[in-house]
Amino acid sequence: MANVIEIDSLSKRYGRVEAVRRLDLRVGEGEIFGFLGPNGAGKTTTIRILTGFLRPTDGRASVFGLDSWADSLRIKERIGFLPDAPRLYDGLSGREFLDYMTSLQNTGRAVLRQELCDGLELDGGTLQRKIKGYSHGMRQKLAIVQSMQHDPEMVIMDEPTDGLDPLVQHSLFELLSEFKSRGRTVFLSSHNLPEVERLCDRVGIIRDGTLVAVEAVSELRSRKLRQLEVVLAGEPPDGDLVLPGVVSLQKEGRRIRFVVRGDINPLVRELARLDLEDLVLEPPHLDDIFMEYYRPDSDETDARDG
Repeated sequence: MANVIEIDSLSKRYGRVEAVRRLDLRVGEGEIFGFLGPNGAGKTTTIRILTGFLRPTDGRASVFGLDSWADSLRIKERIGFLPDAPRLYDGLSGREFLDYMTSLQNTGRAVLRQELCDGLELDGGTLQRKIKGYSHGMRQKLAIVQSMQHDPEMVIMDEPTDGLDPLVQHSLFELLSEFKSRGRTVFLSSHNLPEVERLCDRVGIIRDGTLVAVEAVSELRSRKLRQLEVVLAGEPPDGDLVLPGVVSLQKEGRRIRFVVRGDINPLVRELARLDLEDLVLEPPHLDDIFMEYYRPDSDETDARDG
């Protein structure tokens, strides 16, 4: 699989503030890649460098093998871009805005416009109205359509679900999955962890401008924390329970909740020695995994490129 994004030792400084530090990353053709981090972590700075709106202080970023700064015009011909908090032309109608953006895009054709408008519930009446009368959610929908209507090779999205209700978010995920199925690439930043868990093939986690992990979502789930709850048939044993893989536990009468790291089999074998009435194992959630990288004492400081 060819790489469409290659970032090497990338840094961006504003005076003494280092927004991005020695970032290394590869994103392959035909994948949906999630770039995770809270506000201020360096997500938007990285995206602005990739799209040619910022020049890196050190290092290099390339898209389709082209330098993101020197060849930004050629890159823009092949991508779609949804910025964070997009600014639209309030004096135009929604349709006029989409037509104008089409005229600027390399194909000059809005081949996906109707499919996108249908999926995001932007009807003809709404598109006839002036953008100045749009709600925040309607503006976000229109900005999404302009980023994908010309069927680009890759779309780069900064917080794409901002302002969308859950049903429209679900429709967007379906549209992006269909986009990927045709061999296109999606690079999206987010702090909405459930959306990334449902949608992405791989994720990169950025903390204070440093990439601390790049892994498949499935691999993160298999290695990280999950929760297990048991209900004992009788009274719990006296003293502390020392069990393999358990990070923490809470007792409430006969009910015990465990937070478990890694392989759960040793723990299950130990629990089998007890008289159990019930056992519930929750799948690992990305938000629990994510917070592990943001603990002040986290030792996950080395970036890994999967």
